[in-house]
Amino acid sequence: MKTVEIEVKEPIKLMELLEKVFPDSSRSKRKEILAHRVVVASRRITQYDFPLAAGMKVTIEGDEDRNKLMRGKMPIVFEDHYLMVVNKPVGLLSSGIHPNDKSVISELNNYFIRRRSRQRAHVVHRLDRDTSGLLLVAKSKDVARELEHNWKERVFDRAYVAVCWGAPVPSSGMVRSWLTDGEFCVESSPTDNGGKLAITHYKTLRKNRRFALMQMSLETGRRNQIRVHMRDLGHPLLKDPIYGYRDDDSPINRLALHAFRLCFYHPVTGKEMRFETEIPNEFLAIFDK
Repeated sequence: MKTVEIEVKEPIKLMELLEKVFPDSSRSKRKEILAHRVVVASRRITQYDFPLAAGMKVTIEGDEDRNKLMRGKMPIVFEDHYLMVVNKPVGLLSSGIHPNDKSVISELNNYFIRRRSRQRAHVVHRLDRDTSGLLLVAKSKDVARELEHNWKERVFDRAYVAVCWGAPVPSSGMVRSWLTDGEFCVESSPTDNGGKLAITHYKTLRKNRRFALMQMSLETGRRNQIRVHMRDLGHPLLKDPIYGYRDDDSPINRLALHAFRLCFYHPVTGKEMRFETEIPNEFLAIFDK
């Protein structure tokens, strides 16, 4: 996808404009564009009903712009014949929506080609585009199926660090709700409404007058779970374009969420595997000032 610049001809809401500009795209693709790629008058806009007036300039960022957000290379933390653990950078999809999308999977498949290997990468879980951290990738369909079908038994610890607005009270606890996919975001209900049960455990690591550095561990792995639950607590993550504050003057320019720990039993050998990364320096710098 190339960068598109549009001059608005008549008053229209933002999502209606996207439907006109991308008539052949799916609703999920337009939602992805809205969440990450729209700039109006030098401001990133994620509000689906944002009112556009005649004469306004709207920029839809293409992949060449999104790729500028990638921070360095994608380190391979572990690799054997069956699987890999990589440290996914900010700005990179776990797997592409379209064949030409740049993603962890496409990067690893190119890596295999360079090594003249016939193996191919297979996603078994995902991180949001703007979440960094540890990602487990299978190197065959059989291993991917084993991990997907036995995920709860295989994966015994997944933990994240995040920076949120303000410090939750109490400083540690659990959030439990039922999540359902809404038209533009994931909706949360404190009672069983037919959605999927989601449970997040949290504790505060550091805090100052404005922010808190949090550690979260997941009992369940629902889409956008941490981001939704921190909004439920009234302490959304910094730079969250969907569940955060509209006027976000965060000192960092990325979603403040990083998957720092991943522990599982190897799907072939049964060996206990434990991996951790450092907390991102930009998260820690907020509390050193």
